[in-house]
Amino acid sequence: MAPLARLCRTTRLDRRCQVAVLCETVLCGTDKRESPPDSGIIPLSLQLRGMRMDRILEPEIMDGQAEADAYARADFADSNQWYADHLVAEYPDHLKEIVDLGCGPADVTLRVARLAHNAHLVAVDGSAAMLEFARQAIHSARLSQRITLHLGRLPGLSLPEHHYDAVLSKDMLHHLPDPQALWSEVRRLGKPGAAVFIMDLVRPDSPLEAREIVERVAGKEHPVLKEDFYNSLCAAFTLSEVRSQLESAGLPLTVEQATARHMRIKGVLRGT
Repeated sequence: MAPLARLCRTTRLDRRCQVAVLCETVLCGTDKRESPPDSGIIPLSLQLRGMRMDRILEPEIMDGQAEADAYARADFADSNQWYADHLVAEYPDHLKEIVDLGCGPADVTLRVARLAHNAHLVAVDGSAAMLEFARQAIHSARLSQRITLHLGRLPGLSLPEHHYDAVLSKDMLHHLPDPQALWSEVRRLGKPGAAVFIMDLVRPDSPLEAREIVERVAGKEHPVLKEDFYNSLCAAFTLSEVRSQLESAGLPLTVEQATARHMRIKGVLRGT
């Protein structure tokens, strides 16, 4: 299947996807509709270079076996360890009862558990296939007594309200059609004074930039993972968008650029 056809299939060719496809086609040099040199019209490729890509939704849950397998086998060690190290360094007194939202194969959960020796963690994901990988990893690490798996989707998880000392999430926000599904659960699950530590992708300026990031960072990964990574970059938010979300949710959290591709959202919930 041609790359553009595959892109349209995975992003549900709506109006925003049409813009994304058009941008990618033009910027990659395959569009033949450029204006003649002396027409006095600004070429379409130059016009599109000044546009910022809108968000393009992706599937909310990686429930396919091929997707779950590719993601579970991918190497996110550097990013995941960065997350765990900074969490433990910045919130050492909050690492008791922890909930990890969108845990995937539980690599982050395990890294946190190894650093926070007295913590009990509830690892939540909406994909049964992903949680099976998590179960195997937790069993192999001999941490089944400290990590509980929970199958569920946000919002409305069947977990106790205002129970957790820390609410974590890494690389899940961009999967959600409505980001308030995450922020409402953060507010509902965390105790007054609970730490919130969330990390997610930052949306690039264009589909072309997203493709370049995929090839630079994951060029040798499985094609399924590369396409999922591309779709995730296109579905991610900007820092300003997340700040607006937090203002609407009434959450006193800070948003900052953490790495070249990630933002970090962190803070402590207000007491009641």
